[in-house]
Amino acid sequence: MSLIRPEAQATIKRWSEALAGLALIALGLYWALGAVGWLLNALGWVVAIAGAVLGFAGIQRARFRQTGAGPGMVEIIEGRVRYFGPLSGGVVDLGDLHELRLDPSQFPAHWVLIHDGAPLEIPLNADGSDALFDAFALLPGLKTEMMLREMERKPAHPVVIWRRPSEVITPDRLH
Repeated sequence: MSLIRPEAQATIKRWSEALAGLALIALGLYWALGAVGWLLNALGWVVAIAGAVLGFAGIQRARFRQTGAGPGMVEIIEGRVRYFGPLSGGVVDLGDLHELRLDPSQFPAHWVLIHDGAPLEIPLNADGSDALFDAFALLPGLKTEMMLREMERKPAHPVVIWRRPSEVITPDRLH
């Protein structure tokens, strides 16, 4: 039996990294501003900066995280995304990915991973889908803030979140 309601536990778990960053900032500032001696003072500033970085990353992860009660399971091993769903599933190597879309027209909303084969559709709230944040962060040129904004906005139609940068072909100069 827990003294904390399940909804509160879920919220604390979702924001745990951001809360840890906040605690590190507080500890670092306490050491930096209240310590006697240059060593603990300098260490306090380092801890406060590390806490700010952890807090920023924690806020982004918390915004990405969903309930995890959706259909199917996501597994990411060595750059390969696997989705095992009740009706569909598939495997996509991140290196083979051409496009990433957010499709809110389905319920629940889905990530659509476009590659040479059939598109892989993964519900946002599938079990283990929070690991997709780290996988998507490896995509060159992905704008994380734009992705998080689109997830919160819940657009009416599918949105392209990322597209593989095409190679720029420059014409040969004649002179």
